[in-house]
Amino acid sequence: MTETDPRENGERQGIQSVETAMRVLLALENGGGALSLSAIAQASGMQPSKVHRYLVSLGRIGLTSQDPASGLYDFGAAMRRMGAESLRRTNEVAVASGHAMQLRDRTGHSVNLAVWGDRGPIVVSWAYGTRPLPLTVRVGATLPLLTSSVGQVFLAHLPQSLTDEVLGGELHGRETEWTGERLAALRAQIREQGHVVTHSGVIPGIISVAAPVFAAGDPLPLAVSVVLPESLGTPDHLAELTRELRDTTAAASHELGHLS
Repeated sequence: MTETDPRENGERQGIQSVETAMRVLLALENGGGALSLSAIAQASGMQPSKVHRYLVSLGRIGLTSQDPASGLYDFGAAMRRMGAESLRRTNEVAVASGHAMQLRDRTGHSVNLAVWGDRGPIVVSWAYGTRPLPLTVRVGATLPLLTSSVGQVFLAHLPQSLTDEVLGGELHGRETEWTGERLAALRAQIREQGHVVTHSGVIPGIISVAAPVFAAGDPLPLAVSVVLPESLGTPDHLAELTRELRDTTAAASHELGHLS
């Protein structure tokens, strides 16, 4: 067989099997969670037997994984590490992560950093504190808009055109509870006070205090949050932590060239 000269069609030649594997990974991404073999096959437009062979190879290198109990497939550990590392390498994330680590060292509490993703806020770093927590949110996890402190930060500071689709999914069946007027009041309150405090919003028994980090010329903020057990959240301690958090996010924003 004569190899086609890439100059004939104006395109560089690639490896078709790599592109096919990417169709499998994109099907998992668009699925929004663990999927069955048949669902991946349907989403990728391939036969289940072919998809299975690709999943075996992708699983061997850690890009996908299969739950032994349910048989469902999802992203693997290597994929999560690469996603988190890709986000970490952006300048804004690196700068904010440095300030978040210093906040952890000063307060002793766990601190996390989140950025906006296609389906909501994504945790890109988690600095563990000296105070034990009953449960932590993994790096790469997507947090809800309405019940998490970082989610509410993005809800208040991002354009509604970016948040409406995610918000609509969370509000399904709850439209009468969260009216447009209530959402507008929540956004205005958060922007005015500059931070968010949630109690048991994502994890029972946990308080989270979050505030935004802004960069020059970038309309998308980041969010830093301090996480602590409810038992330690006295009014005085929360006020102190909030001051520390606000100082941290202000310093990070200043380093990123934001003019407040």
